[in-house]
Amino acid sequence: MSNQGVDPGRRRFLTLATTVVGGAGVVAAAVPFLASWKPSERAKALGAPVEVDISNLELGQRLVVAWRGKPIWVLRRTPEMLESLKKVDSSLLDPESKAKQQPDYIKGEARAIKPEVLVLIGSCTHLGCSPGFRPEHPAPDIDPNWQGGFYCPCHGSKFDLSGRVFKGVPAPLNLVVPPYRFESDVKIVIGEDPKGVA
Repeated sequence: MSNQGVDPGRRRFLTLATTVVGGAGVVAAAVPFLASWKPSERAKALGAPVEVDISNLELGQRLVVAWRGKPIWVLRRTPEMLESLKKVDSSLLDPESKAKQQPDYIKGEARAIKPEVLVLIGSCTHLGCSPGFRPEHPAPDIDPNWQGGFYCPCHGSKFDLSGRVFKGVPAPLNLVVPPYRFESDVKIVIGEDPKGVA
């Protein structure tokens, strides 16, 4: 067979064009496949970890996100808020958080990995209503010793700025601290324990 009349430049161009188009087809098929590995919104709602960016969360401000169909509160506490925790100990049902309402790595009155960043499940431990954030103090309409915290409008349960329950209210337990870890100084992963914690 003779190769007369065959343009080698055109052959190279067609081979290259076919390779590029084939490569684009492989990428186009791979993108949806790889995207399918990412948890769907439904999977996140059922319990997949949720990343929370707190870079814009100011002192005294609360952010609300959803995890497992529940509201998760992330509160950046001021130094004054942290100092107020000692002032309400005598009014609390479980000031030392002895009831199992948080992971084992959460210790102390701050009930947080980093004291200034509080992470709670925002559901009252009485009947599951979502308490309101009431940081102002004093607030005699809530409690004479109110230093700020969370007030449940459904049945009057009160929690301090660490989610610890007051005595004499319907809620029997402190607010729950979910498993969480810091991915970085400004990113929290809700639903995962810190690395190295079993």
